[in-house]
Amino acid sequence: MTTQTTTSVMRPGTDASRSSERRRLADACDGTFGRLVGRSGSLCAALALLLTLGAAVPVQAKRLAERAAHTKVAHDLGESLNTPHVVRKRWARERNGQREVQVIITAESSDDMRGLARHIERIGGEVLARHDFIQSLTATVPARHLQRLSERDDVAHIAPNRDTISTYSTLERISGAISSKVRSSSTKTSYSGTDGTGVGIAIVDSGIQRNHLAFKSGSGANRVQRSVTMLNTSVANWTTASTSAAYSAEPNSSARTSYETAINNLNAAVHDGWGHGTHVASVAGGFAKYVHSTTPDITGVAPNAKLYDVKVLSDTGSGTVSDAIEGIQWVIFHAREYNIKVMNLSISARSTDSWRVDPLAAAARAAVAAGITVVVAAGNYGRDSQGRENFGTIGSPGHEPSVITVGAVNFKNTNGRSDDVVANFSSRGPTRGAFNTGGTVVRDNVLKPDLVAPGNRIIGAGAWTPTGGWSRIPNLHWSTVGLSYAQMSNQEVIQMSGTSIAAPVVAGAAALMLQVNPGLTPPLLKAMLQYSAQPIAGATLVQQGAGLINIEGAVEMAKSVRSDYASLVEQGQLPVGSSILTNSLPTANTTTEGTNFNWSRIVYAGGNHILSGDALFSQHQAIWNPRFSWANGIVRMTVPTYWGNFGYPAATFVKGFSVQDYTSFQPVGAGVNVATVLAGSSSLTAKTGIFRATSQMSGWIWGGSGQWLAQPLTLSQGIVLSEGIVLSEGIVLSEGIVLSEGIVLSEGIVLSEGIVLSELGLVME
Repeated sequence: MTTQTTTSVMRPGTDASRSSERRRLADACDGTFGRLVGRSGSLCAALALLLTLGAAVPVQAKRLAERAAHTKVAHDLGESLNTPHVVRKRWARERNGQREVQVIITAESSDDMRGLARHIERIGGEVLARHDFIQSLTATVPARHLQRLSERDDVAHIAPNRDTISTYSTLERISGAISSKVRSSSTKTSYSGTDGTGVGIAIVDSGIQRNHLAFKSGSGANRVQRSVTMLNTSVANWTTASTSAAYSAEPNSSARTSYETAINNLNAAVHDGWGHGTHVASVAGGFAKYVHSTTPDITGVAPNAKLYDVKVLSDTGSGTVSDAIEGIQWVIFHAREYNIKVMNLSISARSTDSWRVDPLAAAARAAVAAGITVVVAAGNYGRDSQGRENFGTIGSPGHEPSVITVGAVNFKNTNGRSDDVVANFSSRGPTRGAFNTGGTVVRDNVLKPDLVAPGNRIIGAGAWTPTGGWSRIPNLHWSTVGLSYAQMSNQEVIQMSGTSIAAPVVAGAAALMLQVNPGLTPPLLKAMLQYSAQPIAGATLVQQGAGLINIEGAVEMAKSVRSDYASLVEQGQLPVGSSILTNSLPTANTTTEGTNFNWSRIVYAGGNHILSGDALFSQHQAIWNPRFSWANGIVRMTVPTYWGNFGYPAATFVKGFSVQDYTSFQPVGAGVNVATVLAGSSSLTAKTGIFRATSQMSGWIWGGSGQWLAQPLTLSQGIVLSEGIVLSEGIVLSEGIVLSEGIVLSEGIVLSEGIVLSELGLVME
């Protein structure tokens, strides 16, 4: 990254097309390198010699050579293959003396998927599901063929079909939803103000108990618009593959109709046998009008938003990445039809993969590119079993740069903010997914979480099953999640803690912002949430991100930008630097529940960069285009394609996506402050770099420090980015903290803040 001209105010002491011919050649050539680049050993050798001597060779050949130098098999999958016995993984098993693995194979292009499917069948495997939107297949493959499969040039990456798990009014007050600028009044019988009307929120989780009165509107109508289930028993149980997965079929086609009928869950006897999704949905959009007079007000953040129940977790709280991807694809397909503008993912998967190749991250990124604001729980692994702080514990898809990754705050059972702290269980950054290139492991080290929200002992709707009483969570752990209030039919309430509960606070806030301004793009909305956040004293950039959510400030910022902004960005009609305001930006200061605070004025961008300045919001910036994802020097553009106009409005239903990496890019224009350099190098002892207190960074920015751009920032081919906060692979911080491979999932931790879900289930206090 370079800047042509900048003016700086620095604090002292700062450290500064896959063709069929190529595939035919690949299959005919000997050796790993030969299979990738030629049809004979001599041709392979000749090309290898040219590369060694530095002779000019075609760009595609160079790219093939680079690919030959690194494995495309995820690290945790590779480790499993190298062990003498099957490790305890749902995606690995022994059958008839042979090891099999269930994997998600990402193709180099959509044209490659049919050939890959045929090849999988030839080697004794079976395709279980297609994920057209991210050019992937879920398949069962004999382990002995996996490495050879990875060497095909039409394969981009292979990851295991990992498990996903759920990572877990007063809420209106502590989040900033109650103010004259959002909702001036709110009781258990009525409220007035911004409430998410017209905005759809997809809850991708364990289901929503749709007959709970918290999901009724003021007129008594049910706000849960659709209930679908993505639980693919053929994938989960290793049985015969399903042929009904036609989610990318044309709208109104018989295939599409059959698929929608198969996944329809509206008339199920039990919608949420686990009990997690119901609580999450109530935090994002519950309305307490019908709750019994003796119970507390459980009104959520957007109490009149439309809710879409996408079930990807079973009634025991388990699920797979493949199911989650299918659920995300359903949301993408129907987003414009139903005006689904927000998707909440209070689920996570352990992943050692970089965001660039992780399949769940790719699905989330596609959703953002389609204009959906994706909110993800950071995870509940901030401490290990000895109580030590764990860094690098953000799960997938929270490590995807384009999503909003949310950590949790313990609000100490008070409405005021002065005593709030980042919850011990809340996962810390940076992200530690890895990409192996040229034999070198490259860590993502993306700054996460993006912000934090209340997530400790939050009271919300409890799920009740007509056949078995309470759903599984309260049934097993009533002493921890139960409340002493009178429990009335379809009005049940419980309390939960975790980043799973913090994430829907942000999802609800996004719905409020989109109600007042439907023209916000997902990255611009995310930046507004960060910019207006309140830094919690003492908490660092990788503990709290930009700070604690400030709904009033974010809603006021949303009102300032023109309401046709998203459509103009999609049409490519705005040059960088053009004005996008209709009103002046609000004063960067808020008073909530008696606490007055300055906004952080911090925005994360480019994976490990910190930006600031009002020009970010008064002018169009390239990074506010949701189709761009920029991190680690990579600029990836994901562009949706739509089914044509045959009996339905044009550009309504997504057909697929095209992906392109850019080598020349101007992310932001003049007037923006690049404040990354203020953080310095990373040291836990010195509290610098990623361990710098957010409040300290914010203070310096308020004082005018940073690099103020006089000309647009430019990303050019071949430029090594040195401005970011970078942690080297294998670094052991001097204090003894080791940033682990992938993410560390703790089991059996007892957390004083409340209830969280560990890898093995719910952990009681």
